Amino acid sequence: MARNSTNRMGGRNARKVKRATELPENMKPVLPGIEGGCYQPLKESDLPRIHEAVLQVLETIGLGQAIPSCIEVCKAVGCTVAENGRLLFPRHVVENCLKKAGRDIKLHGMIPEHDLSLSGKKVYFGTAGAAVHIVDPISRVYRESTLADLYDIARLCDSLEHIHFFQRPLVCRDLEDIREMDINTCYASISGTQKHVGTSFSIPETVNDALQMLHLISGSETAWRQRPFVSMSSCFVVPPLKFAEDACACLEAGVRGGMPILLLAAGQAGATSPATLARSVVQEVAEVLAGFVYVNAIQEGAPAIFGAWPFVSDLRTGAMSGGSGEQAVLMAACGQMANYYDLPSGIAAGMTDSKIPDAQSGYEKGYTVTLAAHSGANLVYESAGMHASLLGCSLESYVIDNDMLGAINRTVRGIEVNDETLALDPIREVCLEGPGHFLGHEQTLKRMQTDYLYPSVGDRENINNWLEQGATDVVQRARTKAQITVNTYFPQHWDEDTDKIIRVQFPIRLTKSRMQNLKSS
Repeated sequence: MARNSTNRMGGRNARKVKRATELPENMKPVLPGIEGGCYQPLKESDLPRIHEAVLQVLETIGLGQAIPSCIEVCKAVGCTVAENGRLLFPRHVVENCLKKAGRDIKLHGMIPEHDLSLSGKKVYFGTAGAAVHIVDPISRVYRESTLADLYDIARLCDSLEHIHFFQRPLVCRDLEDIREMDINTCYASISGTQKHVGTSFSIPETVNDALQMLHLISGSETAWRQRPFVSMSSCFVVPPLKFAEDACACLEAGVRGGMPILLLAAGQAGATSPATLARSVVQEVAEVLAGFVYVNAIQEGAPAIFGAWPFVSDLRTGAMSGGSGEQAVLMAACGQMANYYDLPSGIAAGMTDSKIPDAQSGYEKGYTVTLAAHSGANLVYESAGMHASLLGCSLESYVIDNDMLGAINRTVRGIEVNDETLALDPIREVCLEGPGHFLGHEQTLKRMQTDYLYPSVGDRENINNWLEQGATDVVQRARTKAQITVNTYFPQHWDEDTDKIIRVQFPIRLTKSRMQNLKSS
């Protein structure tokens, strides 16, 4: 009996090792960019009605506090300024912009295998946020986030298959100088991952600094413009319907520098946008389309991403409710509107209100990210790692959420129905020729990795095996995996000579010792 048990364990372990072996791309059950769009919270008849309301908002209410350069370029394409100083967007200007706006754009990785094609309803998952804390989910301690944390998270996400792009998820609280924070945020992110990186800037001077650094890393400005592997998250509006002056200046510098722009409008329903969900969608879509007019007035066809992010308030307290059902349906509706316009899009999901990776975190992330993915939005930001309605993030959660994202992507893939998958020979062979089950059938063995996805830290063992392996929970297993990665994985994406030049020209605060060896720290 003991020998048989040993044999069973040996066979099981051998199968686990085989499953852990990297599959070739053409055999993987899920890949970046699977087509979504099956979930549609808005009826088809609702879409033109919302569009008409958006046009009326832009034409009759417009946006306030436009900076002079914004007014200049927008007036050149037909916008007007009302007596109250608000910039108005006539419908013909908006409709003309929608005809000329850049479509089928590509967000480049530092290497081509991480390129993201934003066409149709292809879906990709990534990070984002502006957390000011790191949470230890075991001790439940929140502490301020640092530059070193950002570098650790970038390296961790570089190793996680189902996180397809990396937008900076936290604020480096150990850097007080604005220029240093912007430059180091960009530097730490691209040091840690070769996936496409999104970052943000506070003043236009740091945009130009970052572009110079990116030219050095790319080899030249021309090479950078051919493959811009960093995009700008631009909160160019202050809802409701006002421009953000510094962010607009950054946007202009980014567009002229060849940097893709996420046009981010993030009103909070019941606070900075209307409480009714339909009106909230109208306001955020209007703000984003104003951004498209602005970007295309600077440079026609410049790469820009439709980033209508309507957030939700808990109307009892006024606090943000990132994990609510209303949040999920609002974001999915904005994904649907982006598809209506056929514009490259990005929405946010996974912003759980829970403070740690617990059951609440799991169910809130599960349904918000699922609806976002199935809406067919191209990019799902903030889909991993975040807690406390974006105020905190956790290394362990990135590992846990990577499993979740893979499973959600499998649901987006759906079920292929074709001659091969419907062929009745396997059923006939098992039922008529034996053995009465499909466990050893060649089709089962062939399909077990191409059709089925296996979690990295999720537990599927039987009770006895789970007990023998230490009776760990998913947080403990994720901690082990995260610690191994951040203690051993130190990528180098450009040569030492280039890095020396960067460190001479810019105030880089991420030390070489930190980037080369954490084991001794």
